[in-house]
Amino acid sequence: MECDKNINDLKVLISEQELKNKLISLAEDIEKVFPKDEDIYVICVLKGSVMFCTDLVKHFKHPVQMEFIRISRYGNETKSTNNVHAIDLTLPNLHNKNVLIVEDIIDAGMTAKFLIDLFKMEHQPKKLVFASLLNKKCARQIDLEPDFYGFEVDDKFVVGYGLDYKGYFRNLPYIGYFPA
Repeated sequence: MECDKNINDLKVLISEQELKNKLISLAEDIEKVFPKDEDIYVICVLKGSVMFCTDLVKHFKHPVQMEFIRISRYGNETKSTNNVHAIDLTLPNLHNKNVLIVEDIIDAGMTAKFLIDLFKMEHQPKKLVFASLLNKKCARQIDLEPDFYGFEVDDKFVVGYGLDYKGYFRNLPYIGYFPA
């Protein structure tokens, strides 16, 4: 499959430096809600949040255990579907543990709700916190807000820094969009 979008048409929305600066303050804010000196189980939602998650935890002082899960609502489309598709939810026992779910973007809110409900029901964590790099409130279909987020974005299809278009552009060190 070849990409039908040209990187030369991409416009920068959030620069690499803006991302770096936000990660430091976001890590500090997130850590404040967890008890000092207790482990945090960081759940990285693949594939989109991998860069955000790994860069974020570099700034944590708490001991961290990292786990990875895969779910999807987009597939190869630019619009999300109404179905959350679980690809891999294999996790250790998180009962009575401090859990941080790290997601790339919260738009409609369906994936976030799916994950929060799943963790509360199946794992009963001591503390459950949801962090998203991007918050697209204008697309929200469910009344739900992340506990923490890096940037609010409007109704653009964004790529870069882990976010993709048909698997492409994840490797960009910034977040961009294709003008309409």
